[in-house]
Amino acid sequence: MPAEPLPTGINHALLGLLVEHPMHPYEMHQQLLRAEALGLVWHLKQAHLYALLTRLQEAGYITSVTEAQGSRPPRKVFHLTAEGKAAYAAWVAAPVEHGRDFRLEFLAKLFFAAREGTATVTALIERQKAICRQWIADIETDIQALGHERRYDRLVLEFRRGQLEAILPWLDQCQEELAASTAER
Repeated sequence: MPAEPLPTGINHALLGLLVEHPMHPYEMHQQLLRAEALGLVWHLKQAHLYALLTRLQEAGYITSVTEAQGSRPPRKVFHLTAEGKAAYAAWVAAPVEHGRDFRLEFLAKLFFAAREGTATVTALIERQKAICRQWIADIETDIQALGHERRYDRLVLEFRRGQLEAILPWLDQCQEELAASTAER
């Protein structure tokens, strides 16, 4: 049975945590809390993590095995399925679809792309820059079509354009710094 469509964002980030090796939920939660990992991007309560893992398992993206721990209670360890690996690979390679997704989703993609290496970082950033340039061009077209009567609408569009224009040099900086850091490993 094919896996059901997976919403983007934190679900894909959880799959990304399992790419390197299987983990139990507490270990995943600790990874999410680390500031040098995703702690600066997401703040996820442990109960929410368990709920998300249950949904991912029900959808067929992960599976679990129960491991004995001697005198302590057994624990679940989660593994990626083939569907989970494919969903993660497609997600980490694709640019975000909306400018509002930079704060959470793009930063998570960037984190995982950097773990995969320079080629993945470069490809993701180049795709994202192309999308940003298209968004800016579309906004320019919308601004030109407004005329002078709709000042508020124009101001909103100019704000969005300014945000996107600020993102482009930041993406260049990301590419330079992350490509250098992944090459050093």
